[in-house]
Amino acid sequence: MGLPSTALLALSMSADAFAVSVGKGVSMDKPRLLDAAKTGLVFGLTEGCAPLVGWLFGSFAASFIQAYDHWVAFVILTLIGLHMIVEGVRNQNCELEIVKPKDQNLLMLILTAVGTSIDSVAVGVSLAFVAANIWVAAISIGLATFSMSTLGIMIGHRVGCKLGRYAEILGGVGLFAIGAKILFTHLAE
Repeated sequence: MGLPSTALLALSMSADAFAVSVGKGVSMDKPRLLDAAKTGLVFGLTEGCAPLVGWLFGSFAASFIQAYDHWVAFVILTLIGLHMIVEGVRNQNCELEIVKPKDQNLLMLILTAVGTSIDSVAVGVSLAFVAANIWVAAISIGLATFSMSTLGIMIGHRVGCKLGRYAEILGGVGLFAIGAKILFTHLAE
């Protein structure tokens, strides 16, 4: 997987966390950069570790499905992408109560981060099938998620949650594009 595909993957995988962070920023009364960075760190670490877990599972299965692994990667990425697009289109409720940073619950933040990283586990499985460098992908996803989550909180207060919906839709399109590239590259060989 080349640099453009890795960058697109990292941005696509960070879209869920960005959307959640924008919504969180909307609900916060004047978020501070330190609070945003703490949230970004939780999301980034969780999202960066998730593909490693998926890759471990996928590595065990890769030898059994080697003949059609490109189809599996395509289907997984397409389904995740479609799910993100549907969620972005469906999520139109932007009414949130205002919370202060000190009112945030760390356990809820971690659970939210785990919830948004489930798709990264599935992507990690697909990366095992295409022999991608999992370390580069995981670090890229973690850094992109940290950056996008921190940014999401800081701008969410000003721009509203609709931006998060559009980011999630674009992230879904990006995952579909990566899956299509994997499939077409393999079929062209």
